[in-house]
Amino acid sequence: MTQRALDSSGEQTPGPSRPAMIDAGAELDPVHPMDLPPSAHDATGLTTAEVAERVARGEVNDVPVRSSRSVTEIVRANVFTRFNLIIGVLWVIMLFVAPIQDSLFGFVIVANTGIGIIQEWRAKKTLDSLAVIGEAKPTVRRDGKAAEISTHEIVLGDVVELGPGDKVVVDGTVAEADSLEVDESLLTGEADPVLKRPGDPVMSGSFVVAGGGAFTATKVGREAYAAQLAEEASRFTLVHSELRSGISTILKYVTWMMVPTAIGLIISQLVVKDNNFKDSVARTVGGIVPMIPEGLVLLTSVAFAIGVVRLGRKQCLVQELPAIEGLARVDVVCLDKTGTLTEGGMDITEVRPLNGSDEAYVHQVLRSLGSSDPRPNASLQAIIDAYPAGEGTAASWTVTDALPFSSARKYSGAAFTETDGTSSAWLLGAPDVLLPEGDPTLDEIEHLNQQGLRVLLLARVPSGELDAPDAAEGDVPTALVVLEQRLRPDAAETLKYFAQQNVATKVISGDNAVSVGAVAGKLGLAGAENTLDARKMPTDPDDMATAMEQNAVFGRVTPQQKRDMVAALQSRGHTVAMTGDGVNDVLALKDADIGVSMGSGSEATRAVAQIVLLNNSFATLPSVVAEGRRVIGNITRVATLFLTKTVYSVLLAILVVCTQVEYPFLPRHLTLLSTLTIGVPAFFLALAPNKERAQPHFVRRVMRYAIPSGVIAATATFTTYLVARHHYAGPGALEAETSAATLTLFLTSMWVLAIIARPYTWWRIALVAAMGLGFLIVLVVPWLQDFFALKLVGTTMPWTAVGIAVAAAALLECSWRLVGRRFGA
Repeated sequence: MTQRALDSSGEQTPGPSRPAMIDAGAELDPVHPMDLPPSAHDATGLTTAEVAERVARGEVNDVPVRSSRSVTEIVRANVFTRFNLIIGVLWVIMLFVAPIQDSLFGFVIVANTGIGIIQEWRAKKTLDSLAVIGEAKPTVRRDGKAAEISTHEIVLGDVVELGPGDKVVVDGTVAEADSLEVDESLLTGEADPVLKRPGDPVMSGSFVVAGGGAFTATKVGREAYAAQLAEEASRFTLVHSELRSGISTILKYVTWMMVPTAIGLIISQLVVKDNNFKDSVARTVGGIVPMIPEGLVLLTSVAFAIGVVRLGRKQCLVQELPAIEGLARVDVVCLDKTGTLTEGGMDITEVRPLNGSDEAYVHQVLRSLGSSDPRPNASLQAIIDAYPAGEGTAASWTVTDALPFSSARKYSGAAFTETDGTSSAWLLGAPDVLLPEGDPTLDEIEHLNQQGLRVLLLARVPSGELDAPDAAEGDVPTALVVLEQRLRPDAAETLKYFAQQNVATKVISGDNAVSVGAVAGKLGLAGAENTLDARKMPTDPDDMATAMEQNAVFGRVTPQQKRDMVAALQSRGHTVAMTGDGVNDVLALKDADIGVSMGSGSEATRAVAQIVLLNNSFATLPSVVAEGRRVIGNITRVATLFLTKTVYSVLLAILVVCTQVEYPFLPRHLTLLSTLTIGVPAFFLALAPNKERAQPHFVRRVMRYAIPSGVIAATATFTTYLVARHHYAGPGALEAETSAATLTLFLTSMWVLAIIARPYTWWRIALVAAMGLGFLIVLVVPWLQDFFALKLVGTTMPWTAVGIAVAAAALLECSWRLVGRRFGA
């Protein structure tokens, strides 16, 4: 165990070989505890000249930690797609064989792709700026002084300081260790912390769970063990998303259907029918283009990108885009009490001496304990605030041993040589861990816990190794330290929101279960009275899952238990979000479906979380949930529009091939229909508010509505076309037949849009009406009639087309209600 001391000026000096003296009455220097003159350190760090020399040699940690795709990658991803290639080839063909109005679909794709690039570029800027704000700055020693620098400024040989919660940012060798425990689970999968001593290696990607120290950087940049992992983990990505994978699956099936259908259509129009070559090419392209749901992928990317921008304005950093979607699917939120329901700070409300202990002496012990730890946790910081080192009657106490707080042990400690030369050793921590079961003091503590107060026990222990497993045996309770936690003012409203959204909330804490339950009860958490001490938690995963579902508050939870709890809930089919800010939350955050970290939390928690709340406000979570629900719910809606078009386009092509007739539409007709019934409405619907709970099985949910809708639309349209072929004859007959079929297809598609736009609001009604008005204008304005080759001839056939569309609308209503009743909305 490394010994530490404070000299008379209050500065910390290492004492590897001999004890030094502590002046309990001295004022501690508020500067960083490691910010010392070179002579006070075994490792003083590099000089400015040495740093410049290493930078010149390129020995700098220059790994580009990218929070987003580069502009080149954004352009490439939006432009070079499979469907853009197909449409691009068809567009070039149309530019040579048909009027410009039959090539409009190409200009629409260019515009849509441009919008996608611009939106993702905006999202990139937002994400990059937030990533800089949220970037952790490691502390390094240079010229004998400690300073915070950016990760990319670290050079080979830098001495980097470590404390609880700090992530090891480059590979190195331990130079100093003070009960330094490092968790390497993110690299090795081994959950148990590893005790590090001087000379031991540390790897980037691991993090400190207890103690402190410093290490010398031996590998920087791309040579570091976790450099590639770190770069990949923080990259702007749309993968591992049910929404995205579902759309990819749909597009794969569409491609399979499209290829043989398109070949049949080409043969039918160019070989079998003896028509004008250019007209046949135009109608063939008109049959192929609408089969491609090209706007669906684009709109999904735009919706996600806009979601990032919206959340960015609320100081919410989305490190992985699917997190927006994932949190919308969450049905259980596991909250760490400290830092989530409560603010980080605490206040001492009372110190109760036990067993006749002298109150002044207890205060001196607490004052010395506070001075013994250079990196105090929130509880010890409250003691330091209440009993600052500058006060007291004792001249000096010497720290002969120190034990930093560990969430696994639930206590910290220190050993002293007091002013009169006597030795004493003390532990400070959880009373129900330090005291044997049945101790009468626990009844007094239980009463305090029921009031929502946090209680620490100060106990004197026999001299010995503080970190021994039996260090607490034979301890003598000396005082109770009663702390009051500061509740977050917005926590109650956030818990209420989750209850209204049928999202179960579980409070998981390392504190006493009754105390945590009282805090949760003050905030109005439903079921807060159902508490469980995690030490009594069953180890069987199935029994643990049952206990998790039956209780709402869990206390005395170890870091490994938090991880097991998340896994148990997931085994029951729950989608679990975990929030936290301390190193004891990292394992659970990593395994949860969605990990949410506070911006002020440890670097390790921010590194593994998908979402970082930079404003440290738990109240931001409802915004993230709402944004995810908006994206998923709306994309599900508009996907039905796009795929209905694909289904009716494929079916129309098949009917044309089977009946050996001209394809009824030119590209200009379907461009007009797609713009009015899909393109413009889908853009507005995809960005509209939507509070519906996200449902699984995206592909099934979309296709069971799109297939019947597409079949009905194709059947109604082809029926009108065949009737019109028998009604019209002579020159201009084909144009009249096409106009009648277009009218039926437009009205049927509008009814699909009207169904998807429900529930109606004023702007949704206005949107549908505006699209209908747009088509009406095309039909009545002469130059638009000529431009789109749409002119209704006579009255009989147009009204027949309307009648068939009305029948199709009735069938659509029946089919949607039948699907809704059979499969659920």
